[in-house]
Formats: sequence, C-alpha cells, structure tokens
Amino acid sequence: MGIAMTVIGSWNLENLFRPGGAFGPKDEAAYRAKLRGLAATVRSVGADVLAVQEVGDPAALADLVAELGDGWSAVTSTVFEARHPIRVGVLSRLPVRIVKEAAAFPAGLAPVQVGDAGPTVTSTTAMGRGALAAEITEASGGKLTLVSVHLKSKLLSFPPGPDGRPRFSPRDEGERARIAAYALGRRAAEAVTIRALADQLLEGKGKERPLIVAGDFNDGPESATTQIFYGPPGSELGTPGAAQPDKGDVSRLWNLSPRLPEGERFSRVYQGRGELIDHLLVSHALLARATEVHTAHPGVLPSIADDPTVRRDAPASDHALIYVRLA
Repeated sequence: MGIAMTVIGSWNLENLFRPGGAFGPKDEAAYRAKLRGLAATVRSVGADVLAVQEVGDPAALADLVAELGDGWSAVTSTVFEARHPIRVGVLSRLPVRIVKEAAAFPAGLAPVQVGDAGPTVTSTTAMGRGALAAEITEASGGKLTLVSVHLKSKLLSFPPGPDGRPRFSPRDEGERARIAAYALGRRAAEAVTIRALADQLLEGKGKERPLIVAGDFNDGPESATTQIFYGPPGSELGTPGAAQPDKGDVSRLWNLSPRLPEGERFSRVYQGRGELIDHLLVSHALLARATEVHTAHPGVLPSIADDPTVRRDAPASDHALIYVRLA
C-alpha cells in the first residue's frame, strides 16, 4: 500500500466571475471553457486543498466546485474591495473549517498612503483583500492550518480619467513612481498583517503546529515584502543555516520555492519574463513532509502586460498553480 499524501497548493484564478458583468467573461461559452480549464488542472495535480485568489463571485467558485465533482467544497473571505470585489478562499475535498479572517493592520502600524490625496479611505488601515485561515483535516485525521493570502498587486492602476474608467497608463513618470510607491507601502503593511496572524496561529509552537501560508504575494521570494513573512532570519532553504536547528524554528516560516525544479521557478510571465510571485510557506512542523514542490498550468503560461481587461475571455488563469505533496 502506498504512503498517504496530502496535496496542497495555491492558485490565483484570475478574475473568477460569472459572465455578463464588468470583470468576467463576455459570454457563457468563454466562462464554461475557463471552468473546464481550471478543473482539469486541479485534477491533473491530484490536489486535495487549494488556497485560491481572485474569486470575484462566490457563485462562480461554486460553479467550479460543481465542475470538479462530488466531494469538493469551498469557503471564501468576506473582506474585499467594493470597486473590484475579488477575494481569497479555500477549495477543498477534505473537511475544512474557517478559523479566522484577518484584515486590520496590527497595533503600531500606521495608515498607509494609497493615492495623491493621502490616506483618506478605510483601506489605509486594513488589507483590501482579507486573509482567510482554515483548518484542514487530512485523511490521516491530522489537522493543519492553511492561510490564503493575496497582497496588493504590482500591476498598477491609476485614478480614473474624465470618462470614469480606470487607467493602466500614467499621465507622466512622476505619477507612475508615486502610485508604485503607494502600492509597495500597502503591500508591505499587508505582509506585516499576515506575519502577525501567523504569530497568533503558531503561538511560538511552530515545531508542533502545522501551518501553511499560501497565495499571491505579488513579489519574489527575495523581495523585502516577502521576507517579512519569514520571521527570524538565517535559516531559509538554500542557505548554510537551513539544516541547523535554532531558537527561531518555533516562529519561522520557510518558503518552499528553492524546492521547485529549476525550470518551474516562475508562476507568472510579465512582459516575457518569468516571475515567481506565488508562494507556499510552511512552519517547521511541515518542513520535513514537504517532499515535492511543483507548478502546473493547462498549457503554456501566457505573457501578460499592464491591462488585465484584455484577458476577460481567456481560459484558465495567467498564474500557474503551485503545489506541494506532503508525505
């Protein structure tokens, strides 16, 4: 008899809306093609649980559950921005229970500027897309906690023009630089918020508590914002200290990206260049179980530009699914 494994991953589903609205596919045929593409990829990797992002409509996620067939279920966050209502969720064929939602910045973290007018909206003190922590019961009966995350995008949108439509090109390079700085500040504050959530869930017991933080971080594994997630430094995979136990192991999160095969170390292609912006982070309790890490996509990952609206009718997603097999 083979050893039982649990396959856990993360996938940005790219504007999963039902057709007919401002963001989803233009017609039912394109929508059904997308659902089939998503479901085929989930099946192909043998996924048991996925942290998902860019769920625009819980009803659309329910349609994906129906496409996957019996045994699947989904839960979604209740925190999202009204102007573009995408949220995170968890898609599972194992028992799942929501543990906590997190959005508010932790104490001590000041509001961040999100536009030229200054910090005047509530999102300056909270994540635009709340994080969702869920308890998963594995087939063995063991339990782990999965946190689904989607940080502020690197793809910039600018204040609407006279026609009221959002712009994806700046008026000048000064505006581009300012908007990029606002986005970076917000992404960093969101990373601090998730790190605080991880601290609450681990309670300094990372050697015994299985925790996965997974999602679209919108930045690479070595970026300053992503490194905020890791906690105590000095023991990242791929470094000389990785195999050396130390007192930071009780709080640390390890990014599994170094365990990706060399040719799979990207999860999105922007302007022809591969970027690894989707991540799986695990506590010490899961590090030895994370035996195999991969990315998957139903075809060739497309190269994207700055205007997301051009992909409304595209099948599947502009991100790869990243997943780990837990022995």
